[in-house]
Amino acid sequence: MERRKLEIMDTTLRDGEQTSGVSFSISEKLTITQLLLEELNVDRVEIASARVSDGEFNAVKSILVWAEENGYADRIEVLSFVDNGVSIDWMVNSGVKVQNLLTKGSLNHLTHQLKKTPEQHFAEIKHVIELAQSKGIATNVYLEDWSNGMRNSPEYVYQYLDFIITQPVKRILLPDTLGVLTPAETAKFLTELIAKYPGVHFDFHAHNDYDLGTANVLEAVKAGVSGLHLTVNGMGERAGNAAMASAVAVINDFAPEVEIGVKESSIYTVSKLVETFSGVRIPSNKPIVGDNVFTQTAGIHADGDNKNNLYFNDLLPERFGRKREYALGKTSGKANIEKNLQELGLKLNDADLKKVTQRVIELGDKKETVTKEDLPYIISDVLDSSLYEEKVVVESYVLTNAMGLRPSATISVKIDGEKFEENAQGDGQFDAFMKALAKVYVKKDRCLPKLIDYAVRIAPGSSSDALCETIITWKTDAKKFITRGLDSDQTVCAIKATQKMLNII
Repeated sequence: MERRKLEIMDTTLRDGEQTSGVSFSISEKLTITQLLLEELNVDRVEIASARVSDGEFNAVKSILVWAEENGYADRIEVLSFVDNGVSIDWMVNSGVKVQNLLTKGSLNHLTHQLKKTPEQHFAEIKHVIELAQSKGIATNVYLEDWSNGMRNSPEYVYQYLDFIITQPVKRILLPDTLGVLTPAETAKFLTELIAKYPGVHFDFHAHNDYDLGTANVLEAVKAGVSGLHLTVNGMGERAGNAAMASAVAVINDFAPEVEIGVKESSIYTVSKLVETFSGVRIPSNKPIVGDNVFTQTAGIHADGDNKNNLYFNDLLPERFGRKREYALGKTSGKANIEKNLQELGLKLNDADLKKVTQRVIELGDKKETVTKEDLPYIISDVLDSSLYEEKVVVESYVLTNAMGLRPSATISVKIDGEKFEENAQGDGQFDAFMKALAKVYVKKDRCLPKLIDYAVRIAPGSSSDALCETIITWKTDAKKFITRGLDSDQTVCAIKATQKMLNII
């Protein structure tokens, strides 16, 4: 069966830029346009609204220079207005070849905003289209508030369509301007229009106010529309537009009768660039492009993936230039840790794996996030701790650091079953801890080794601030040795490294 070709128009730079607080620079608009057409391979790009500002004019002009040189001029579109040719002049001067003319798709908007009759509106539209044609500009038309028009004044919508199909218009663009349609309504309205006007190119433009944008897109495709309007990351006014990533995945998986040219493998790259340029963070749970959507957290899921990919579905991360990850935290099981160790080329026996798993869970209980890069540190710390019997335990401590007062430490230490408590001040919290510890060891008639080097580091490549490692070099009369401590707090790291030293000497 030959599949029906479906056009994808991206409107991130026009409708998406209406996201509150977002304004792309000229160079950013050009870069995004280039990526959308050359990397993502969308069919068309709506890059701006006519007459907005000098900056917008310069951005459009810059984009059209590039588009003309590379054969994309007929794929660059601008929103224009029924304004007796003012928008047309703006487009001629900027080099734009395609206008998306904003017209009224509901009687409510026509009557209360324009205060005109359908006949008056149609006459003005006809004049703008003729003027555009005389200047070599092709026309598509938006029916603003079309969804409410179909709900409340369908006779006007049909009157308008009867008129517009007689004009030299390439595409009719049907927006759910306020994001009010249900999937059932989307299917019903579009099926009716496509049956009544066969051969007419209809685009559907979904908004996401009820979080139904992707569902409505799927219904529009099934009803037979010829094109869709989408934005990267679902950017747009209010709750935004239907998101490019979600819509593309849904079409490819649930609408086998249609064919789109968008390259799934480029979606994530473009998404992250738009996130950077716009300053609008992608929610971590946003489908396809969110940080967490291909991360298995529960240990049972990792175990299932090891056993015939039981928790996989068709949304494989590799489709979108991503990879599956296995989170490390309090819900981690051995399977999660094994998956991460495999990527690091490491393998532990069951006993050691159990100890490492327990340590990761303990960090998770403290709301710390552990990364794959942290694992070697945890392994080193846990396995190193099991090499000696803990005869000295730092049971508790209070560290204080107040403005105008010297840092102090109160500690409780158990040595061979005997408990000692001491307090001291120092130049820093760890220095105060060491001075209090020295008082304890004086009571035991013992000397502490000298601290000759102190270093703190985090795991190279880790994106987490959960763990740091303190490496302390000690020296006694007989030898020099190193101990390490691992924790989310630098001072606690040092105390853990010190406790190891106390059990070695």
